[in-house]
Amino acid sequence: MAPAAFTPKDSVKSSAPVKYVVPPATVPVNGAGSLTFSNNQLIGTILAVPLIITLALGLALPWYFAVLLVTALPTFAVYNVWFANIAAPVRVQKGLPGNKRDAYIKVTDAALAAKFPTKIPMETFFEAYFDQKIELADDMMFVLEHRYEFINFVFTWGNAKFFLTQWIPETLWHSKKQDEDQVREHYDRGDDFYNWFLGPRMIYTSGIITDLTKPQTLEELQDNKLNLVCDKINLKKGEKMLDIGCGWGTLSVHAAKRGAKVTGVTLGRNQTAWGMAKAAEAGVADNVRILCMDYRDIPKEKYNKITCLEMAEHVGVRKFQEFLIQVREMLEDDGIFYLQIAGLRRAWQYEDLIWGLFMAKYVFPGADASAPLNWVLEQCERAGYEVAHTDTIGVHYSATIYRWYLNWVQNKEKVVSKYGVRWFRVWEIFLAWSSIIARQGSATCYQIVLHKNLNEYERTQFISRRTNASSY
Repeated sequence: MAPAAFTPKDSVKSSAPVKYVVPPATVPVNGAGSLTFSNNQLIGTILAVPLIITLALGLALPWYFAVLLVTALPTFAVYNVWFANIAAPVRVQKGLPGNKRDAYIKVTDAALAAKFPTKIPMETFFEAYFDQKIELADDMMFVLEHRYEFINFVFTWGNAKFFLTQWIPETLWHSKKQDEDQVREHYDRGDDFYNWFLGPRMIYTSGIITDLTKPQTLEELQDNKLNLVCDKINLKKGEKMLDIGCGWGTLSVHAAKRGAKVTGVTLGRNQTAWGMAKAAEAGVADNVRILCMDYRDIPKEKYNKITCLEMAEHVGVRKFQEFLIQVREMLEDDGIFYLQIAGLRRAWQYEDLIWGLFMAKYVFPGADASAPLNWVLEQCERAGYEVAHTDTIGVHYSATIYRWYLNWVQNKEKVVSKYGVRWFRVWEIFLAWSSIIARQGSATCYQIVLHKNLNEYERTQFISRRTNASSY
């Protein structure tokens, strides 16, 4: 007999106690990155390799272009693997305690310990940790705060293989079938899995800090965010709202409680059922409909307000412009589109890139439209929007993920009992590392308020907010 479905009635009632507003940076240091990287040298190498091969084999010059097609991506990968190993950090690394590796991790596999007697590549570390060839000497957050003591942020051949054989094809494709398979494998794993770190609100997006004098709970951060989003879009009673990528429907239900008629859209079957159950529980089921479908199949209706919180990354770079235009055509001329999207810093460091590959492989496959802010805004403006307001909330995300991490560790026995040690460890690294990544600016999140760039649009509605910083 199949086990009973995990429902809102089975949810945890509150989240783990929290000590900090934002987890403090124990040993903040910088690694190698774009400030010492030369794109010209990379391009020169990509162009030179096929020329050398063509001349060495005595081929006619027209063969150069065929060889270039074959060697370009492998050369790109090899160059980056090589440069990451020799590049100097962008700042001298000061303040590290100088402890031996055993102060942080215990390498239990003899062959692995012999191969890497001091520092170990990050990809090798987490793969070995998943396979129980490495054990921790302390809490994962503490260990990763000291990661530059025992980790090398260099590309491995495993990184290169994943980039060439999985990341690039997925980025170029993004079919409905691919997106459906990836999303459902991820979000339909089990609502209990997500409840054990997201807590009772079941919101998988950044919360908002409103008080620096005390550590607010995860629920307070998420409630702050729900109210902030509704305020940013100036949500009014009776308005039609579309929530694209609604997850477990928490924002949809919240907006309905404020009087809106809300349509939520998700590919997750479990999320659809959960969201409608929460709408019924809140007494707003008549004003909420959650559709289980691909965003490309959303019914062509008009909405006063449209929100999309951290789903657009999954649309992908290649489809991003089409998505923005689709949203524009569903938005009333006087409407507001709120886009919350994870982003990356332009002045990257190698740790950022290796973290991104880890996330693409284990946590958010297909979410390749996380980009620096200038790319996102340029795409929005090209699609016919005006940017009314943008805010970077990476530090808020760090605080949110830190609270997810505390929940996850608190529920370790439940996770391991049902899903096994490996799944616990994958999410343990994801949450601990991502909290640090967001705090230090490697990755972030943008809140972007958009509207159609039409001459007749009533822009005065944003004036009072511009003079009241506390409203944002």
